[in-house]
Amino acid sequence: MNGGDGPSSYARNSSYQRGAIEAAEALLRKEINMRLDLTNHSFSSFTIADFGCSSGPNTILAVDIIIQALYHKLSSSLPNTKAPEFLVFFNDLSHTDFNALFALLPSQRPYFAAGVPGSFYGNLFPKAHLNLAYSSCALCWLSVLPTELTDKTSPAYNRGKIHYTGASAEVAQAYSCQYKKDIKSFLQARSRELAEDGLMALIVPGVPDGFLDCQASTGSEFDLLGSCLMDMAREGRITEEEVNSFNLPIYYPTPKELEDIIRSNGELKIDKMETLGSIDAQDTMPELESRVLYLRAVLEGLIRTHFGHQIINDLFDRYALKLAHSSFILQPQTHKSIMIFVLLTRFHDI
Repeated sequence: MNGGDGPSSYARNSSYQRGAIEAAEALLRKEINMRLDLTNHSFSSFTIADFGCSSGPNTILAVDIIIQALYHKLSSSLPNTKAPEFLVFFNDLSHTDFNALFALLPSQRPYFAAGVPGSFYGNLFPKAHLNLAYSSCALCWLSVLPTELTDKTSPAYNRGKIHYTGASAEVAQAYSCQYKKDIKSFLQARSRELAEDGLMALIVPGVPDGFLDCQASTGSEFDLLGSCLMDMAREGRITEEEVNSFNLPIYYPTPKELEDIIRSNGELKIDKMETLGSIDAQDTMPELESRVLYLRAVLEGLIRTHFGHQIINDLFDRYALKLAHSSFILQPQTHKSIMIFVLLTRFHDI
């Protein structure tokens, strides 16, 4: 994600992700109050981790919601007990702009804060260390891209495209297999780190059950961006080989797909799983410019690393022109993405 607080930063262009947190707020408060058992424990400290926190204000909002819910739970179930000290760990990859994130932390806050750099697809904390684990809009990022996407001899060679939407079934299958491996790794790591009576709440970007990858080919934001790159390749601004070797490490599961992966883990049980209420991109990003900046904030770093910074402005100018005539703007009801809320607990002590 773009760091800092500039015009194309993630901090200024993540209203859609904020909408997901706000849509989950009531459910998150309810589930913490109903399912978190504090009566059999004497907590001197309570640890919370936000996995894939990024660098904008959304993670601060999420933590505030969680802390408020915990205070409500404590006051209602243990009114005469002193509240524990809350420690919040903000996790993301090491190149995340943690400085920008920490600058957003309120000076008077009811918790201690620390940054934990590293991939959440591996262990980041000691065994049974976390009382509450949380992640929002992060479990759509792959740890690595399938190698067959850039293998010219593979049926999954993704020529002329930068994503699996609208691509061959082999490409979509390669993405799906990698996603399954990654989520299994994530769940294994968290099942070790989660305390015996801990909770894990996830908000996962996805697509509805029965959704076909080919349905996203017309008007897809990623397809539009890929077509802009191919236009630039035909004009000699970049090479076609550069486009063929570039794929976005993003995958959107269906609820059924995600449920099957979680159930195969065997160490965490699903206490609740549902699709959040409608999060309308047209409401959270009503203007064309906001839609362009949203995608730029998320993808610019990947594009700049692969193609160089010289093409960025031209690329997103082209993208804006195509987006203005796409179904994402002209027919917002065709937007197929959803947010999946999942609440998990441990089956037994690991």
